[in-house]
Amino acid sequence: MNAFGGSALDMIVGGDASMLEAVQEDMTSSLFIFLENFPLVEVTSLLAIILVFSFFITSSDSGSLVINTITAGTEGENTPVWQRVFWSFMQGAVAIVLLLSGGLGALQTGVIAIGLPFSIVLLLLCYSLLKGLKEEYEKNQKALNAKQEESYRERINKIVEEEQQN
Repeated sequence: MNAFGGSALDMIVGGDASMLEAVQEDMTSSLFIFLENFPLVEVTSLLAIILVFSFFITSSDSGSLVINTITAGTEGENTPVWQRVFWSFMQGAVAIVLLLSGGLGALQTGVIAIGLPFSIVLLLLCYSLLKGLKEEYEKNQKALNAKQEESYRERINKIVEEEQQN
C-alpha cells in the first residue's frame, strides 16, 4: 500500500488532480482511477477486485470462526458445521442491513458502536491475563525456591554425614 499511496501523492503533487477529484466525488472508484494511470489497466483492476474480495472473505471467515468458538465454549474444532454457517450468514445479514439502511456511514457507525464496548471487554481480558501471568510467575518462583532449598538441605546433610564419618 505504501507504493500506491506514494504514487497517488506524487500524482496529486505533480498536478494530476484526477485522483483528488475522484476521492471527493466517489471514494469507491478512486482505486480504479488511480490504476488507469499505469499500464495493463484491465489486469491490475481485475487483480485489485480479486484481492479486495479475498480480503473481505477471509476476514468474514475469521470473524465467523471466532464468534463460533466463543458461543460454542469449546476449542472450536469440534463445533457443528451448521453453527459456523449460521454465524457466517448472521454476520453477512448484519452487514447487508447496515449497508441498505444508511450505506457506508451506517456500517462505520455500527462498527464503532459495537467496537467500543468490545474494547472494554478486551481491556478486562488484558487485566485478567496480567493477573494470571503474575500468579503463574509467583507459583513458579515458589517451586523454584523449594527446589533450591531442597538442594541446600541435601548439601548440608552430606556435609554433616561427612563430618560424622571423619
